[in-house]
Amino acid sequence: MTVTTEITDLDIEFAASLPGLAPFTSFRLSRIEGAQGLYALRSRGEEVRLFLVDPSLVVAGYAPRITPAMREGIGAGEDDARVFVVANPSDDGVFVNLRAPVLLNPRTGAAAQVIFDDASYPLRARLGATAAP
Repeated sequence: MTVTTEITDLDIEFAASLPGLAPFTSFRLSRIEGAQGLYALRSRGEEVRLFLVDPSLVVAGYAPRITPAMREGIGAGEDDARVFVVANPSDDGVFVNLRAPVLLNPRTGAAAQVIFDDASYPLRARLGATAAP
């Protein structure tokens, strides 16, 4: 069993900009006090802010297939890579993007967004929902 350590603050570097966030690649990941598994991802100049959440805490059954090549892309071993999903608060609730998780190597700060072609995971799932296979 792998024990996951909570990240407090970490400088993150994406090899490529996340869709819609060009030219930003350098971010700071900060834990949000009082909300287990919830983080703010801010660009260095703080022009951009996203919320990331540890899906194991909020999405039952979410287990995307992270390949060795995906882990290798961020320099992470099988037990090193962390998976987060982007959370989008709205008037209708909080939704998470399960089709495009963020993969992170917490030892180095290397990160990448993985975008699955398969539509089995939705782009917009209500927080707390059960994930599709």
